[in-house]
Amino acid sequence: MLRSRIVGTGHYLPEKVLTNFDLEHMMETTDEWIRQRTGIFQRHVAADDEFVSDLASHAAKRALADSGVDANEIDFIICATLTPDFLMPSAACLIQDKIGARNAGACDLSAACSGFVYALQMADALIRAGVHQTILIIGAEEMTARLDWTKRDTAVLFGDGAGAVIVRGEEGERGVLTTYVGSDGSAADILSIPVGGSRYVLTPENINELDRGIRMNGRELYKRAVVAFEEATVRALEGARISAADLALFIPHQANKRIIESAAERIGLEREKIFLNLDRVANTSAASIPIALDQARAEGRVKDNDLVLFAAFGAGLTWASAVVRW
Repeated sequence: MLRSRIVGTGHYLPEKVLTNFDLEHMMETTDEWIRQRTGIFQRHVAADDEFVSDLASHAAKRALADSGVDANEIDFIICATLTPDFLMPSAACLIQDKIGARNAGACDLSAACSGFVYALQMADALIRAGVHQTILIIGAEEMTARLDWTKRDTAVLFGDGAGAVIVRGEEGERGVLTTYVGSDGSAADILSIPVGGSRYVLTPENINELDRGIRMNGRELYKRAVVAFEEATVRALEGARISAADLALFIPHQANKRIIESAAERIGLEREKIFLNLDRVANTSAASIPIALDQARAEGRVKDNDLVLFAAFGAGLTWASAVVRW
């Protein structure tokens, strides 16, 4: 059976680091308040001349080097992002040029924090269908460019970064075993960036009046996230016909430590099998899981034939999960 196997990973974090102590001088908050509610200590912030396609290209080049795949072997590029350089062209097209993938098609995918797993499902389907053989998937975000730094409920949560994987079609048992995605657009207003699309167009007249930051109903989002995130983990295990005991590692979207641990407890997974980097990089939306995956590999926590679970929840509302045999 042809499977979609991840043959290379890479990630990139901007050099600038913003700690909770730095935020104490920017808004009414404290390190203790942020840690207790989020588990975050610091986040990375892109430089003024760094954009999503730049972060993504750095991560992509590292994934290519790790895989031994030449850029010209890439058939298709999917960039999961909600903060592209432009409304058009896509960040993926800019990345295609920057890494020299001359034979690749390219497009962006918008599913917020669930974007990477959505893209993995798309790539898996394309490979299984025989449409493409080698696909580059990237999750990349500059969330800090979308923040209103006067609103601590959202400003303390996010960071910038990019993660990338190379996926190839190979025969055998290693690769993507199952994927699952879900959505609920009736709750779209719980987490959104309403300004900048066709509904609320920025003009010289309203630019100082519209709320251009992230809007979030934190209490409602938490309640829904717990249910959907836990459902995603259960559905992934059921789809792969395995139990939590079979897993070597759980790499969740890094948004909220309590939600992650609640989902792990429901499926009976030991905390030692959860990979967390939330304290160091904060919530990087679609970049979260591929960054964590590359870091987990660097720490020796992902080995050949290991079963790894991915799960995410984000705006849309969207949620997604996947099980991969490494």
